[in-house]
Amino acid sequence: MESPDDDPDDSTEQVDVVTETADPVTETVELGVELLAHLEDEELSLKETLDRLETLTTDPAVTREILDTAELRGIIHRDGGIIRPQSGQFVSLDADVVTREGEFHCRRCGKNITTGHFVTFDAGEHGPFGSSCIRKVTGRDGN
Repeated sequence: MESPDDDPDDSTEQVDVVTETADPVTETVELGVELLAHLEDEELSLKETLDRLETLTTDPAVTREILDTAELRGIIHRDGGIIRPQSGQFVSLDADVVTREGEFHCRRCGKNITTGHFVTFDAGEHGPFGSSCIRKVTGRDGN
């Protein structure tokens, strides 16, 4: 008697399951939503918001998806050209930011830096940033 494992045409063949990482656009959207959720600003112009999101993507479709997703989840409120973060969360520069020494390019200003500051979100890590740009991206610096 032939066992089912001996039949090469058996459709119940066991297949190894490979766990794939999330699609890069989805990861970018999730990081963008978390970035918006952790902004300390009471309100931002659309231009200021885009300046923050451009540290993640320059693709207008992905930026639009980040804003739409954040609004649907109640993370932000959009009123014309004004964005108002709703979560009340913030980035702790002590607990949520890690620094690493090395050769980096700041994701905000593009300068070469030797100390990279990385924000740790649930969706992943975002950076590197220089010491002043990390404050601007998170809303700690009013400029």
